[in-house]
Amino acid sequence: MTSETNSRALRDAAGVEPIGPDLFGVTLSPYYTVVGHPNGGYLQCVLGNAALAAAAEQGSTHLHVTAITTNYVGSPECGPAELRTHVRKVGRGVSFVHVELTQNGQVTTESVVTLGTLHEDSSLRYRDYEAPDITPLEECRQSTGSDEMNIMRVVDQRLDPACTTWVDGIVSDRGEVKAWLRLNDGDAQWSPWSLLFASDAMPPATFPLGSSGWVPTLQLSTYVRRIPQGEWLRVRQWCVSIADNLVDERCELFDETGELVASASQLAMVRFPTHD
Repeated sequence: MTSETNSRALRDAAGVEPIGPDLFGVTLSPYYTVVGHPNGGYLQCVLGNAALAAAAEQGSTHLHVTAITTNYVGSPECGPAELRTHVRKVGRGVSFVHVELTQNGQVTTESVVTLGTLHEDSSLRYRDYEAPDITPLEECRQSTGSDEMNIMRVVDQRLDPACTTWVDGIVSDRGEVKAWLRLNDGDAQWSPWSLLFASDAMPPATFPLGSSGWVPTLQLSTYVRRIPQGEWLRVRQWCVSIADNLVDERCELFDETGELVASASQLAMVRFPTHD
């Protein structure tokens, strides 16, 4: 393993290097895995990095991924992978890049990435959202890492006890989880880029409803709207609908000032135990 893959730091674990025209290399890190496979939000950080680098090579000055939609065609393994980029447009206000992540000649993940630049002094012209009420941090249930949930070794997650009845074997009638999240990779606090990881760092909102641990994401879209302030994010994730073994799930992330900094939606497969 290289020093980057040995590092817990997200910036190292998701770092890309140019290896040819419109082509970048990455070593996918075992630190950012769920049941041995790279987490979807982590992969968005990797694909976003490739998009930023490819656009910069063509003259883009944009600093941030402001939107990304990712299709998880297959499940990549930890280790070397390649990223092929196609810059669709470099504009003054926005740029667009298509990125494919491949292993052994097969596309495992692909994204359409929108690039822009967010500003510390940006002001809201309109808002229609409210930060969720969450149990105080010190009263929440802390998630711990395990061999199956390595991402819990790089993020500090404090779950609202009202949303974690499934841990005690109690099925709820509400598909919702709320938590405080802090990046705990030994390197940095949340940034617009690392919010791409945060948008998929919560337990599935199907867990309170009694689903199995198998909830693979098919498509994930993340919108980054502001530069986060403070150490902790306040996050709410909930199910919109579940039918035909598919769940439509939404996620909103707020910083310590109570502002919405990112939101996400995903379509995932889901299973529930069958009872005779």
